Amino acid sequence: MKNHKDYILQTYNRYDISFTSGDGVYLYDTNGKKYIDMLAGIGVCSLGYSDKELIKILTEQSKKIWHTSNLFNIKTQEELAYEIISSLFPGKVFFSNSGAEANEAAIKFARLYGNKVLNGAYKIITATNSFHGRTYATISATGQEKVKKDFEPLCPGFIFVEYNNFEELDTQLKNNDVVGVMLEPIQGEGGIITGSNEYFQLIRKTTREQNKLLILDEVQSGVGRTGDFYTFQGLGIQPDIFTSAKGIGNGLPIGATIIREEISDIMGAGKHGSTFGGNPLVTSVALEVVKRIKSQKFLKNVREKGKYFKEQLTKLQLLYPDIILEIRGKGLMLGIVLSVTCNDIVNKSLSKGLIINCTANKVIRFLPPLIISKEEINKGISILSQILAEIKEKNK
Repeated sequence: MKNHKDYILQTYNRYDISFTSGDGVYLYDTNGKKYIDMLAGIGVCSLGYSDKELIKILTEQSKKIWHTSNLFNIKTQEELAYEIISSLFPGKVFFSNSGAEANEAAIKFARLYGNKVLNGAYKIITATNSFHGRTYATISATGQEKVKKDFEPLCPGFIFVEYNNFEELDTQLKNNDVVGVMLEPIQGEGGIITGSNEYFQLIRKTTREQNKLLILDEVQSGVGRTGDFYTFQGLGIQPDIFTSAKGIGNGLPIGATIIREEISDIMGAGKHGSTFGGNPLVTSVALEVVKRIKSQKFLKNVREKGKYFKEQLTKLQLLYPDIILEIRGKGLMLGIVLSVTCNDIVNKSLSKGLIINCTANKVIRFLPPLIISKEEINKGISILSQILAEIKEKNK
């Protein structure tokens, strides 16, 4: 077989590793080497690998029916929508295949709402350093120039303000052509930057007063990742729209756009669609994932392990204060800000059997399976400590 570079479009800087199997929080490559996975497919495989119940459900469903069409009722889709909404607030769900698609649907709804309710208002305020996807509308909504570069002209209608700066946002929100705000509760690709409770509560109060939309992008931060079912619960607010994806399907492609019930009928029949979105195969598995993760016992466990993980990172910072400058994040969505670029650390970690990720050039991002144990956290920290010790010795 030819080299993959001969026939796969090179849109990723791939590591020369291929995984053949997984078990719990561990992955195994073609040579049988074992890795602790602290990335989980970029926050996707929340219940880890080879989960027996998920395999059973997938196998049983595959013998029945994989796909019909959204022209017909899909029982598992209806049950999944109920499981997502029932513990949050009254609303309705649109299912798609990814986080970018979920955000596209949210943007389309905002435009529709602006035309029907706010006299044609269409502009959406988003934040610098944000990331909302790779489609045309979502890169246009993204506040990172590296994502947009060379794709101009972009979709019009997005205003960028500094994250966590309410005054700047409030100034823009007063404009009559603004329909609402679209933000991540925690900026994941931007370097694990957390929005404050006060910031989001002020935005919620102001958007409600002006009858404008608050859209939260929970593609990365949702489905138990931060210790709440969705992060906005811990912020003490309810959005008009929120989006979800990564953690719902444990690796099967699914996205969801959830719209507050009072305004949901604006998106009527024929206004949006998805051929594959929410099909029986994917939603049968996602239903089990959501049921398990949303339980209070599971979420409490995530919070406890997140606290423990952060404590261990703090101890690591005390050992290497010149290298680790800051610890960020919540639950099991954590990051450490370094004084050096982190690509070399990622490569060295891989060589020692640890999968981590570098984002924003100098931030190591940790998004392990939510089932990770304290012992497995310790193993990962130990490997990282060895690498930082090597860097410290080299820089003497």
